[in-house]
Amino acid sequence: MNARNCKKCGKIFNYIAGPPICPACREKAEQKFQEVKEFVRANKSASMKEISENCNVEEHQVKQWVREERLVFASDSPIKLFCETCGAPIFTGRYCGKCKKDQANTFGAAGRQENTANPAPTGINNSARMYSKK
Repeated sequence: MNARNCKKCGKIFNYIAGPPICPACREKAEQKFQEVKEFVRANKSASMKEISENCNVEEHQVKQWVREERLVFASDSPIKLFCETCGAPIFTGRYCGKCKKDQANTFGAAGRQENTANPAPTGINNSARMYSKK
């Protein structure tokens, strides 16, 4: 058992994965997210400050939900987000579609290079090995 103190309320809980917050605080955070999501949907022209004030949530929490791609702003929203790599305008996340694709291609190429650097031995069939009892 991996017991930790909740980062929000301080209670001890059985930590499994993710942010170190207890199930009760996690549920409160999810309810707050749903409230913010509905507010953004109903008020497409709201600024980050208006969202924060009307929903009683910190701006950094709203930004985190955007980076996690859980919250998406409309194209006509006054909130401007930009790709961290090229600076192109985006509506959610950290990177634009082109930069995400480029990163995926880079990681894929790195994996292919690693496989070709250490090729599997040829001529050995592991499933056909014979063993004898002594």
